[in-house]
Amino acid sequence: MTQSSKDAGADAGIDAKLVRRLAQMLTETDLSEIEVEKGDLRIRVARTMTAATYAVPAPAAVIAPPPAAAVAPAAAPAPSAAEAAAHPGAVASPMVGTAYRRPSPDAKAFVEIGSQVKQGEKVLLVEAMKTFNEIVAPRSGTVTAIFVEDGQPVEYGQSLLVIE
Repeated sequence: MTQSSKDAGADAGIDAKLVRRLAQMLTETDLSEIEVEKGDLRIRVARTMTAATYAVPAPAAVIAPPPAAAVAPAAAPAPSAAEAAAHPGAVASPMVGTAYRRPSPDAKAFVEIGSQVKQGEKVLLVEAMKTFNEIVAPRSGTVTAIFVEDGQPVEYGQSLLVIE
């Protein structure tokens, strides 16, 4: 058997029409991925989703700022999510799922901004397919930014928090 006939045999098990129908279903249903399995054949179709941004009009009335003496000194601004992705201390989500900052709804959060963490310490949970996956600190340091709320959906590679 020649190499080209081997390749043709490998492609014979993949139904191009099925792949196209699955891709169309992704678009129609706004899903980010779909997977079908039948016997030894397994097909996974995925697409990248981009978040839409909306402009919010400024309020018509202008509110006077408080007197200068009442203004607290400004803290260092937290990095934006885009800046955080490039930060060496950024902790990214290893999977698509739902992020949880606390072990249960009535418990306190694993970490807050300013928390000191040690390498290997649990900082978040990401639930995927009804399995809670521990997200641990990749290094010791201080949590300087948290980009997710409790129960927020997250994507693979999304910055969850920053440890400096």
